[in-house]
Amino acid sequence: MFQNSHDYSNGSRRHFLAQSAFGVSSLALATLLKDDQLLGAPEKPALEEITYDLKPKKTSHPARAKSMISIFCGGGPSHLDLFDRKPTLDEYAGKRFPGDGIKYDNAGQATSIIMPSPDTFQKCGESGMEINTALLPHFGEIVDDVTLIRSMQLPNIRNHVAGMRAMTTGRGREGWPSLGSWVTYGLGAETQDLPAFVAITIPRNPVGSPYWDSRQLPSLYQGTVVSKSEPRIANLNPISQLRGKPQSNQLDLLKELNQIHLERHPGEDDLSARIASYELAARMQTAATEALDLTKETQATHQMYGADDLVTKEFADACMLARRFVERGVRFVQIWNYAWDMHENIFAALEARCKTCDKPCAALVTDLKQRGLLDSTMVQWGGEMGRLPVVQDRGAGKKPGRDHNTEGFSIWMAGGGVKAGHIHGATDDFGHRAVEDVVTQHDFHATLLHQFGLKADELHFEHNAQPVALVEPGQGKVAEGILK
Repeated sequence: MFQNSHDYSNGSRRHFLAQSAFGVSSLALATLLKDDQLLGAPEKPALEEITYDLKPKKTSHPARAKSMISIFCGGGPSHLDLFDRKPTLDEYAGKRFPGDGIKYDNAGQATSIIMPSPDTFQKCGESGMEINTALLPHFGEIVDDVTLIRSMQLPNIRNHVAGMRAMTTGRGREGWPSLGSWVTYGLGAETQDLPAFVAITIPRNPVGSPYWDSRQLPSLYQGTVVSKSEPRIANLNPISQLRGKPQSNQLDLLKELNQIHLERHPGEDDLSARIASYELAARMQTAATEALDLTKETQATHQMYGADDLVTKEFADACMLARRFVERGVRFVQIWNYAWDMHENIFAALEARCKTCDKPCAALVTDLKQRGLLDSTMVQWGGEMGRLPVVQDRGAGKKPGRDHNTEGFSIWMAGGGVKAGHIHGATDDFGHRAVEDVVTQHDFHATLLHQFGLKADELHFEHNAQPVALVEPGQGKVAEGILK
């Protein structure tokens, strides 16, 4: 029987054990683990079929926020020139930065010469929040509704793509689910006729897109892109030959074939999610068309947002759409405006950029408040970095700008259970590094999830037998100081 292998008929037990050492050791180890009750439990088959949908889910604790509008100003709005006045910069204007540790993204154009902000900051509202009202006059009118975080920090990150990934996925590396996908996965949506997660891009997709991808999560939780021009949502309406009954018949057949395949191949999570996506797409044809119709808004509303002005219209339309989506049950809306990277001629560039968004963004907060939606809607404005306190010189004939700064920068939040008229944290005297109540991207995400009634250490998804999470274990803590 063993003639063509090892013949143990005449061999010793010692020889057998030597040849089988690893096998016998494994058996012995398994016995010891069993005796000490340390064996991993065998994987149990699912008792119920796993399905994915957008139906509302239970929270682990009472939620303060039901929806979120994130206005992501990619490129790095200069906190020093908008939100974080530093008199020390005036004192050291034109002199060398006295400290050390400045980390440049572009060392070739770097200098160490201090450059103050040319504008005058003013204290606004009852809270006395000090901001640049020359550039943000409308924001000055809503400061008593917001929390201004002056101590954001992205450790070990310098560039835009990594920074935007960190702020939206928790990591600077590519390939992880977005914040919007996690929120909709954890909570579902309050509507079954619109996508739970919408991404509005103005004027174009940011570098490194898509930041609204669901990645390891089922595709149902991916963001639906709304562009500035028609068709606002790609492939929303069928071609004329398929409209009406032909499309209905086609979808019914597709659903039947998919269900048959799913029954034959149970556990194919992505197929289950795709079936739900097809069904959602059919319902969206009516609901999304209505939600996108801004002609239904009053003239007064258009004027409040600035939709009657070509300078502010693009941002105004995006903000109005965001409000229309959340009041119809959309869970997460993210407006992407990658236009804030100002390495050159920063003061003129900031003035132009702020004119496009200041009025619409302030109007959004005011409008939500007037409609009774601000308490349950988290609004967040900011980018992935700020700017350095020193001059970036791009050469002869070029006006100065500022290089990237992820060591300390500002964002603001309103609604959803955060404090109103509150300043959280601080940077050092030069606005270079966050030094008080530091908030990393992990803390930011843990705080958002907490406000949505979710626990960061419990929200995860099994992918290829490995847990995937927005906030990795031990990484983030809730920023209690900004919460009511």
